Amino acid sequence: MDLIGIYLKEALENPGCPVCNILQKYEKSEITTILYEHVNNPSVRDQFKESLGLCTYHAWKLKEIAYSDPLLGALGVAVIYDHMLSVYIESLEQGRRVKVSKCFLCRRAEEKERSIISGLSRRIEELLPVYKNSGAILCKKHYEMLKEELRKENPPYVDELTGIQIEKLRIIRERVERFIDKFDYRSTEAPTKKEAEAVVLAIESLKGLPLQINFGETPKKPGIRGGIFGSRA
Repeated sequence: MDLIGIYLKEALENPGCPVCNILQKYEKSEITTILYEHVNNPSVRDQFKESLGLCTYHAWKLKEIAYSDPLLGALGVAVIYDHMLSVYIESLEQGRRVKVSKCFLCRRAEEKERSIISGLSRRIEELLPVYKNSGAILCKKHYEMLKEELRKENPPYVDELTGIQIEKLRIIRERVERFIDKFDYRSTEAPTKKEAEAVVLAIESLKGLPLQINFGETPKKPGIRGGIFGSRA
């Protein structure tokens, strides 16, 4: 197995969605690198400027990571957002509207996500048995992305992946149900660790981790005429 395969294999051996877990670590690594090394880098500053200081999610994630690390602290965040405020103030003074593009961390995360799915698809013969026998569970989004990639690149494995996914979801549901049952007044047993963890895995299997890449687009609000029930014929 090549180095990328080993990297993916390690992710598949851990609980939760392997793609989400990789993306979460990648996101933190990118933000930490920016704060440590690139706060005053002109090219990075220009990328911040494109989205007026990152999207809402990554702006607050930047602050969270900086403030939680004593070696980083608030200085880097202050420098970045001092610059962003100057850009915004200047635009207001000149009567211009600030054009805000997609944040560059969102673009990088999307590229990383596609790369992970592609890597899994190309190595599915070696990695599917690892996934089957592990506590990992692809979230709905990443299961569907991998399934779609397999349809194009490795069709024979689509049904096998689906069967494994269903079995994993059933196991999680069984554990959640046992967790619930043990809160019945007649129960003499406390929930096990696996049963308690299954509650979190149930959320993760459906929604993934709380990453910007998983939030998707905000649904459009219904029009006044249609209301929440749609327009009348």
